Amino acid sequence: MTSVLYDAPGPKAKKRNIVYTVAFVAVMALVAWWLVSVMVDKGQFEWAKWKPFTTSEAWETYLLPALGNTLKAAALALVIALPLGALFGIARLSDHKWVRVPAGVVVEFFRAIPVLILMLFANELYASFTDVSNDIRPLYAVVTGLVLYNASVLAEVVRAGILSLPKGQTEAAQAIGLRKGQTMTNVLLPQAVTAMLPAIVSQLVVIVKDTALGGALIGYAELLRSVRTMSGFYANVIPTFIVVAVLYILLNFLLTSFASWLERRIRGGKRSTGAVVGAAQLDELETVGPEPTTDKKTGP
Repeated sequence: MTSVLYDAPGPKAKKRNIVYTVAFVAVMALVAWWLVSVMVDKGQFEWAKWKPFTTSEAWETYLLPALGNTLKAAALALVIALPLGALFGIARLSDHKWVRVPAGVVVEFFRAIPVLILMLFANELYASFTDVSNDIRPLYAVVTGLVLYNASVLAEVVRAGILSLPKGQTEAAQAIGLRKGQTMTNVLLPQAVTAMLPAIVSQLVVIVKDTALGGALIGYAELLRSVRTMSGFYANVIPTFIVVAVLYILLNFLLTSFASWLERRIRGGKRSTGAVVGAAQLDELETVGPEPTTDKKTGP
C-alpha cells in the first residue's frame, strides 16, 4: 500500500526488513539470556528472595499502602491540574491581551521548570511559611509540583485541541448568534475533547510516574520508595524493583486501556444519528406515497 507519506517496500526492502528483524530479536534474546544468567549467578532467583511476595505481610505493610499513596497523589494532581489547565488554555485564546499575555507567561514559566525543582521548592515553602505538619507536607509538595507543571502542559493540550478544529465550527456558531463563551463551551470544547483525550491520558501516565520523584527526594511514601524499606527488611533489592516495575506497568496499562475504551465510546456516540424512527412511524412512511401531480396543459 502506497500513500503520500509511505512507499510500499519492494522485494529487496522486504528481505532487508526481515533480516533486520531477525537480527534485532537475536540481539535482544542474547541480552535477556545474559541478564538472566547474571541474576542466577548472583542468587537473585533464590526462593528466599521471592517468598515475601507470596505473603500478605509484604503487600499489606509495604506495597499496597505505597500504591495507595501513589494513586492518591496522582488523583489529586489530576483533579486540580485538569480544570486549571483548561482555564489557562482557554485564556491563551482570549481576544483580550490583558488575559492572553499573563496566561501565556504563567504557562511558559511553569512548563520550563523541571517538576522536581517545583516539588523541592514547594516543600521548602510549606516548611518555612505554613503550619503543615511533617507527616502530610510531602504529599502537599508532590501534589503542588505536579499541579503546577502538568496544568501548564495540559493548557497547551487544550489550546492545541481547540485550534485543531475547523474554523467553520466557530463561524457557524457566530452565524446563529452565539457569543464567544457560548461557542467555546457548547461547540468547541465538546468536539475537542475527543482530540485531546489521548494526550490527556498520556499526561496522566506521566503524573503517575512523576510521583516517584517525591519519594526519592522529599520522603513521600509512594510506590518506588517502598523499595527502600521493603528491600531493607527482606534483603531482596532486585526482586523488589522487579515487582514494583510490574505494578507500574499494570497500572499504566489499565489507564491507557480505559482511555482507549472511553475514546471509542465518545467517537461512537458522535457517529450516532439523531431521532429514532419506530415501527409505527416506518409503516406510515411506507403507506404514504408521493403526492399526486397534475399535468397542466397549456393550450391556445
